[in-house]
Amino acid sequence: MIRTFLWLLGGLLLGGIIHLVTILAMPLLAEETVWTKVSTLDAENRMLILPQVQPGEPNPLQLDPELSYGICRIDLSEGPAYLSGVLPDAFWSVAIYNSNGVVTYSTTNRDGIGQTVELGIFNADQTRLLAQQQIDIAEGLLVVESRSDELFVLVRLSPPHDVMRPRFEQELSEITCGPRT
Repeated sequence: MIRTFLWLLGGLLLGGIIHLVTILAMPLLAEETVWTKVSTLDAENRMLILPQVQPGEPNPLQLDPELSYGICRIDLSEGPAYLSGVLPDAFWSVAIYNSNGVVTYSTTNRDGIGQTVELGIFNADQTRLLAQQQIDIAEGLLVVESRSDELFVLVRLSPPHDVMRPRFEQELSEITCGPRT
């Protein structure tokens, strides 16, 4: 009786371990990820305005149709990247994602930043140079450190009315993103 119970317990434990490993390994085996979808967009070192999601249409990035989106892909191995500009006077958010689709930094205009966005995105080596004052930065620049070199920045705007969407997207397209030249 005890022997049977131990075999059942061992089987349940082994089955649980196999189940957990399988579930945790599945994202690593996926061929189509957020990064592969973003990589196909022409957004390297520039803000690309994503088309508005229409109800019933394919939505591969699972975007909210009520928001306007701008996306920029950056590579910190080329040097620090900067996000700079003025956003409309309405709710907005900025999120920096690594190549696994994990948010590494996020902020909104509700954080007391106002409408002006001035972010410097650095990897660990660049942050070390910054601390040694070997990289010059503008005063007031918000410094963000990333563990990964391949990133994408997603800016979300919430136009209060649909008629304001084109103006909001125009202002979003004027945001600079990428290395300073």
